[in-house]
Amino acid sequence: MQTTFPRLLLKHATERPQAPAIREKEYGIWQTQTWSSLAKLVEHIACGLHQAGLVRGEHMVVIGANRPRLYATMLAVQSLGAIPIPLYQDAAAAECVFPLNNAEVRFCLVEDQEQVDKMLEVREQYPALSHIYYDDPRGLRNYVDPGLGALDELVASGAVFASNHPNFWRGEIEQAQASDVGAMFFTSGTTGNPKGVVHTHQALIDRAQAGAEFDHLSANEDVLAYLPPAWIGQNIFSYSQWLVCGYVVNCPESAATVAIDLREVGPTYYFAPPRVFEGLLTSVMIRMEDAGWLKRTLFHACMDIARRFGPARMDGQSIGLLASLQYWLGNLLVYGPLRNTLGLSRVRVAYTAGEAIGPDLFTFYRSIGINLKQLYGSTETAVFVCLQPDNQARADTVGVPCKGVEIKVADNGEILVKSPGLLKEYYKNPKATAEVLTADGWYHTSDAGFIDAHGHLKIIDRVKDVGRLKGGANDGAMFAPKYVENKLKFFPHIKEVVALGDGRDRVCVMLNIDFDAVGNWAERRNLAYAGYTDLAQKPEVYQLMRECVEKVNADLANDSLLAGSQVSRFLVLHKELDADDGELTRTNKVRRGFIGEKYAVLVDALYGNKTEQYIETQVKFEDGRTGSVSATLKLSDAKTFAPVKTAA
Repeated sequence: MQTTFPRLLLKHATERPQAPAIREKEYGIWQTQTWSSLAKLVEHIACGLHQAGLVRGEHMVVIGANRPRLYATMLAVQSLGAIPIPLYQDAAAAECVFPLNNAEVRFCLVEDQEQVDKMLEVREQYPALSHIYYDDPRGLRNYVDPGLGALDELVASGAVFASNHPNFWRGEIEQAQASDVGAMFFTSGTTGNPKGVVHTHQALIDRAQAGAEFDHLSANEDVLAYLPPAWIGQNIFSYSQWLVCGYVVNCPESAATVAIDLREVGPTYYFAPPRVFEGLLTSVMIRMEDAGWLKRTLFHACMDIARRFGPARMDGQSIGLLASLQYWLGNLLVYGPLRNTLGLSRVRVAYTAGEAIGPDLFTFYRSIGINLKQLYGSTETAVFVCLQPDNQARADTVGVPCKGVEIKVADNGEILVKSPGLLKEYYKNPKATAEVLTADGWYHTSDAGFIDAHGHLKIIDRVKDVGRLKGGANDGAMFAPKYVENKLKFFPHIKEVVALGDGRDRVCVMLNIDFDAVGNWAERRNLAYAGYTDLAQKPEVYQLMRECVEKVNADLANDSLLAGSQVSRFLVLHKELDADDGELTRTNKVRRGFIGEKYAVLVDALYGNKTEQYIETQVKFEDGRTGSVSATLKLSDAKTFAPVKTAA
């Protein structure tokens, strides 16, 4: 589609001016912005930014949660031919310095006082940040820093300029080409400084259109925008596809009200990473464990029916008259009310991506009538590479290549992609660009996988992470850490896993318990605990973790390729892995190398066959203060199984 985002905005504002475009919950009430009122707001912000000195080709940073005026600012920036860069709102000030410096940013819009304080701190190291605008003025009345101003003031000055120059805004929009840079997204920087992924309007809009065609999306969809706008997945679903399709984007009041807002909105098109679906299911199971005998019995009886017939029914297969009647009854008594409680009663298409999803979790949602599917993509591919058709959704694949995509597998197992949605370049990093983009247009994903007999893509792990065991009984065996980690994370009591083993004689893991799930489990057994650290080291919790590990080992024993990756020893960490402590990326991916170095004493203890190890770890609190957490951790062995020989 040869157009730009501001032109798409104008199209909707012209063709359906009074249709709702975006809604925001404020003080408990949903406020609606129509396409015409949104276009007027974008015009005023664009004119205000023009007066302030933002020029074509310049970058402007936007930091905050999903808010209509932040989205409007991104459109205003694009209207002037400048380039918006959304950054993570929970990133520390030090993490923002490199992106701003790298992109030579002078202008930024932030959501509130917390973000203003952060940018003022950044400006001490990066004084070129001359203009800081804020959306929410609460707490900022007495701030008198140079270059700091309210978005309201920018809008007001822009309105005056627009009335004196009525053709200016549209004239600026007409100058833009689809091949111009539309946005830049910074990668999470797992192994060094983050890289700026440069995308054109054409690339982002093409992938948004391909996804919309695949799932027959229309202007009638409702979407809840609750994930960080700096993550390209959220940006595609609630910005690119929003402008392509013209559906309604709903912004929750706050992170704390997302579950309530989800139920109120009842989205028809929904995206969440596996951890969100895991959290929803965990909360359901906790409530069911606390319910009375009759409710529990009814729930489990109906869920047995759902597991037997639900997935086939979702795939459009006939399940017979008796099964249909049983499922109808289950839907009346359990599945329908459950979907409503989860806020997913109107969902027509739901996607998950970013991490592997457990088969049981995947089956649960599909069995109760939620069309949950998987997709595959990345920041560099503008998300949409592979999608699962409605009747071919499986937990162990990520779907088939969507429109315009070609896939091939290199000799080393790496997935290579050719797509209209590929990045233009890594900003100011030609070396990194040349490493991932070939001269003939193939993108190196760094993911290892293969195409199965049905044409679906299966992902095993990151190519660089697939290693080999050395020494011992499994010498030379393949080790895929992410595969092992994901299998363990499929258990509701396990939140995070770090698997170790490359170049070693066996596999060991460090675990994080899910505090809510394990806490509820402990309370039902009258097991007292004083907090996360205390609960994590309980012998009963170690036994629970051992059972999970050994179930995974039994499963791995059936896989001839990965039988050697069975876990020999494990420990439960004394603290939750945290992005603020550098242990996770801002998209909650484990930084395995960093953790291996930070917890080297624990790694040595695991491989040194110790039974316990004292550790003290520095942690960073939300208010910026630092402290420490210490504990003597238990280290435990796990039973491994002989590989199951398959018949020739």
